[in-house]
Amino acid sequence: MKLFKKIPNPREVRQKLNMNQQEFWSKVGVTQSGGSRYESGREMPKAVRELVRLVHIDRIDLLKIRRDDLLIAAILKTQHPELYKNLKKSIKMR
Repeated sequence: MKLFKKIPNPREVRQKLNMNQQEFWSKVGVTQSGGSRYESGREMPKAVRELVRLVHIDRIDLLKIRRDDLLIAAILKTQHPELYKNLKKSIKMR
């Protein structure tokens, strides 16, 4: 999915995951009432859309991500691009 791509219907995503509004929106730092407004058609900020994508579509647990992990990935990508590419391929095969 393209970064910051519009999520047409967050309610649909939430319902497919069988979650209530409180469960769904709290995982991305949004109150239930704020999430309800987004589900009713209010425009979501880009940051919220991206968090919804990461957490609920790509299924990334934000609590497990550490800054060092991101820095290591960036260094690996620039200093060892072939290794980075091979590791990325092996992840896609899982």
